[in-house]
Amino acid sequence: MKLLLVEDEKQLSEALQQILIRNKYSVDAVYNGDEGLDYSLTGVYDVIILDIMLPKLNGLEILKMIRRRKISTPVILLTAKDSVEDKILGLDSGADDYLPKPFSPDELLARLRALTRRNGDFINENILEFSDIKLNLSTYDMEVNDNSITLTQKEFEILKYFMQRPKLVVSKDDLITKLWGFDSDVEHNNIEVYISFLRKKLAYVESDVKITTIRRVGYRLE
Repeated sequence: MKLLLVEDEKQLSEALQQILIRNKYSVDAVYNGDEGLDYSLTGVYDVIILDIMLPKLNGLEILKMIRRRKISTPVILLTAKDSVEDKILGLDSGADDYLPKPFSPDELLARLRALTRRNGDFINENILEFSDIKLNLSTYDMEVNDNSITLTQKEFEILKYFMQRPKLVVSKDDLITKLWGFDSDVEHNNIEVYISFLRKKLAYVESDVKITTIRRVGYRLE
């Protein structure tokens, strides 16, 4: 899962990055409102963790701008303000959750899990399921009945992305932007290689699920 962390307190940001990375999140971190807006507008993140009090552009302004652009990425607001009025303002501006400082890292992780459960079909917080596949989000294991195989990190990220968008066509450019970043130099043939590996592993565990090529468009999990 790819997160954007917009927090101007460098010590706090670095501590959060370490915690998130240890919990298998991919994190891009920026330290002011202008960068926060630029990165948010790419639409490539699964969740944005957004401080309100930022230099150059505050978090509420960023939030309103991205919602006006029809970007629906879930946003958790971080703030030292914890009055009921402040929470209402944040939620009415388009936030999905509101976390007052100081907070426990475990609470942030729990809020992230709650947001991500809205996507895909989770049978518990660590397992994502589609058709006969169970994907373990902690171990990267793909299970089909009594068969199991461990995926590489990128194989896991690609399959998870598909499973959260079942039967929807996903382009190669979408995969590159979402999983490597909008400024990545990854090419289409790299995606083709990973798709080939995934197909072989699906066959190995005898899954009925197929990754279908939609010519000149992309792929679909079905």
